[in-house]
Amino acid sequence: MTTILLIRHGEIVQQAPRRFVGSLDLPLTPQGREQMERLGRVLASRQVSRVLCSPLSRARESADIVCRSIGGAAEEVAAFKEISLGAWEGLSVDEVKDRFPGCHEARRLNLPGFRPEAGESFTDLLLRVWPAFEKAAGMGDECLAIVAHAGVNRVLLSRILGLPLGQLFKLEQSYGCCNTLCGDDRGFRVHSINCLPD
Repeated sequence: MTTILLIRHGEIVQQAPRRFVGSLDLPLTPQGREQMERLGRVLASRQVSRVLCSPLSRARESADIVCRSIGGAAEEVAAFKEISLGAWEGLSVDEVKDRFPGCHEARRLNLPGFRPEAGESFTDLLLRVWPAFEKAAGMGDECLAIVAHAGVNRVLLSRILGLPLGQLFKLEQSYGCCNTLCGDDRGFRVHSINCLPD
C-alpha cells in the first residue's frame, strides 16, 4: 500500500477585491512559509520517501521548506501546475463580468466544462493531472508527498471520492493543508481531508 500526502502550498498574497489567480506565479507570504514549516515538522515522523511538486514558485518553495524537515529534495512535475484561467488571471470578478459579458455566469452553470478565454476547464485539469498522479503513486513509494494547489487537489479528491466536478468547491483546501490518501491494487481511498498542523 502507498500513502500519498496531497498538500496545498502555503498562503500567498491576496489583493482586495480578490482576484482570479490560476497559474499566476505568486510567492508565499511569511505566514505561508510558517505554515509549511509547521507541516514539515509534523511530517518529519512520517518517513516520506519522495516529494513531488508543481513548478509554480509557491508550490516549489513550500516543498523545499517541507524537505528541510523530512530530508531529500523536491522534484517538479509540470502536470501538477494549477489550473490556467487564461485571460481571467489577475482580474477581479467585476472586471471579468465587464470584459467577458455572460462568461462568469456561464462558468457557474457549467463548472466542469467551462473554459475561460485561453484557459482550462476543471475537466481539462483533471485530464492533465490524473495520469501524472497515477504514475507517481505507482512507483513503489511507501509514503509519497505531492505539493500542489487547491484546484489540483480538488479535482484529484473529486475523482477518488466519485464526487461530480461541479461540486468540487465543497471540498475545503486551506493553505498548508494535508490530505492523506491510500492506494493499492483496489484503487485509491481518502483517509483524511484538509488537515492542518497544530
